[in-house]
Amino acid sequence: MGNSPDSKPAAPRGRRDTALLTDHYELTMLQAALHSGAAQRRTVFEVFARHLPHGRRYGVVAGTGRLLDALERFRFGTDDLDFLADAGIVDDITIRYLESYRFSGNIWGYAEGDCYFPGSPILVVEGTFAEAVVLETLTLSILNHDCAIASAASRMVTAAGDRPIIEMGSRRTHEEAAVASARAAYLAGFASSSNLQARRDYGVPTTGTSAHAFTLVHDSERHAFRTQLDALGKDTTLLVDTFDVARAVRAAVELAGPGLGAVRIDSGDLPALAWQVRALLDELGAAHTRIVLTGDLDEFSIAALAAAPVDGYGVGTALVTGSGAPTAALVYKLVARSEGGGGPLRPVAKRSVGKPGRGGRKWAVRHRDDRGIALAEEIFPAPPDPRPGDRPLLRPLVRDGEIVGSEPLEAARDRHRRLLAELPPQAFQLSRGDPAIPTVFRQDGKPDGD
Repeated sequence: MGNSPDSKPAAPRGRRDTALLTDHYELTMLQAALHSGAAQRRTVFEVFARHLPHGRRYGVVAGTGRLLDALERFRFGTDDLDFLADAGIVDDITIRYLESYRFSGNIWGYAEGDCYFPGSPILVVEGTFAEAVVLETLTLSILNHDCAIASAASRMVTAAGDRPIIEMGSRRTHEEAAVASARAAYLAGFASSSNLQARRDYGVPTTGTSAHAFTLVHDSERHAFRTQLDALGKDTTLLVDTFDVARAVRAAVELAGPGLGAVRIDSGDLPALAWQVRALLDELGAAHTRIVLTGDLDEFSIAALAAAPVDGYGVGTALVTGSGAPTAALVYKLVARSEGGGGPLRPVAKRSVGKPGRGGRKWAVRHRDDRGIALAEEIFPAPPDPRPGDRPLLRPLVRDGEIVGSEPLEAARDRHRRLLAELPPQAFQLSRGDPAIPTVFRQDGKPDGD
């Protein structure tokens, strides 16, 4: 249904400074901390989810590459500072601090494409309070969106088995979210996207042929089919549900011959139509013509189509809305701080009812059995000595302000496919249930014996 990219991805567009993609209260906290002296205290913030979306068995880390790109551009330019001053949002002392703002700390994170569970410290940010607190909104807005989309996409890919899925959600979400969604879906295993900016920015393969409007603007369905075949060749995909599906399939094969690439069905009783169209194509000698289904699909409807003679799917609305969970419910919390500018870090945590925290910097290991299947997410208050088969989860992303964790999107895509294999079978059930593995907090810093 289209071509793969044939050139190196361009740099993402809209490379503006990202510092004002933030909440007002981050700068008021900064201003107050500059006056109190707390701004230079060393701190550790962690990003984690208290729970997975209802019924999900695992989450997928996505957006790390976009976050690192945004962090690189987290600068307060002259126009930004003029705006903040003119609006009276911060005082002169804060303006002077922001003029030279550069994140100089360290960030560790789960690798993009890895899975996570409740409590997983998927991002650890270490720096002064002043430089770390202002990153909260930027970090959460990217990771909450992309992790939600990738988590839904991963379930859809699992439900589809070896049948490819096309991401087609650009017309159902914000224009910038559409690009991020296409990236996250591709990371999680979608074959391609309809979004051209995602191809330009991230190298996501794109595909597309025609909508019902193309059929309707021509004098007849046959005229539309002939025009498309002349323009794109017989390997194209013809949309056959504008009027009568059976009549359209007959016309498509008559015009293209048995070598017609594919037909797409976008409405109606999709399972029944798939069987009818397959039988008709075979009868007409087009045994190799593929059937692609679109139209409000999600992981549940895809799973229900497992026995149908289908060759691929297109998913739009459900994908870009996280299939009912449009946010990953990640939070960005202070877990440790120094007493002053130096000195050791001590754990801190909120104790409010319903949202208690766990203080202290954490390290995470995925404990696996001798077959490499995950048994638990283990969280430690100090770097542990991994047992045979255990996999440390945090890796350096930023070191002393320098980005060290950038990687191609294909690396994250390959990682996700590979690491899904370490999850136990219950992880892939679509029915409601608990996370696939438990999260265990080891207070003594030592793993259990084998």
